[in-house]
Amino acid sequence: MRVLLVEDEERLANTIARGLRREGMAVDVVFDGRSALAKAAVNNYDVIVLDRNLPVVHGDDVCRELVARQTMARILMLTAAGSIQDRVTGLDLGADDYLPKPFALKELVARLRALGRRAVAPVPPVLSVGDLTLDPARHAAERAGRDLGLTKKEFGMLEVLLAAEGRVVSAEELLEKVWDENADPFTNVVRVTIMTLRRKIGDPPLIETIPGVGYRI
Repeated sequence: MRVLLVEDEERLANTIARGLRREGMAVDVVFDGRSALAKAAVNNYDVIVLDRNLPVVHGDDVCRELVARQTMARILMLTAAGSIQDRVTGLDLGADDYLPKPFALKELVARLRALGRRAVAPVPPVLSVGDLTLDPARHAAERAGRDLGLTKKEFGMLEVLLAAEGRVVSAEELLEKVWDENADPFTNVVRVTIMTLRRKIGDPPLIETIPGVGYRI
């Protein structure tokens, strides 16, 4: 899952980002509304976590602009104001969900996964093909009841491939959704991770390489 985190409190933003990355998410971080709009214009995010009280461009205006652009990303608004009217206002602006501060990281992760399942092509909570299953909420990947022992990046890559439901996924898309904007576009990390993922999944092989195009399950 690719997430844009927009939060002007840098320490808090970096803490949240570390927590989300531990959950296998690719996270880009910006600290003001103008930067958020710029990032959203050039990257495809699954969810945008948007603080309301932002400098330069207020979070409410960012939300309005994203909705006007018809962005495919889901929007989760954060704010220190937690009254019912504040929540209603945020949702009326076009946000898909609303979380008042302070919040537990576990709840934020659960809400992000729920929003991810409400993407344009809805993704089921447990992904499977044949005897291979992947449960993002439990961070569990098994084949025929055998735990695969995947790293976070391997898990994220398998999640993207399974969610594609047979569609070919390019190396560029895998790099974008599993890593983040700091990943070197010329790296061979996708190919190497596919190799280790294939080895851990075992036989019969499930990941197919489409030469010059990408990978699919």
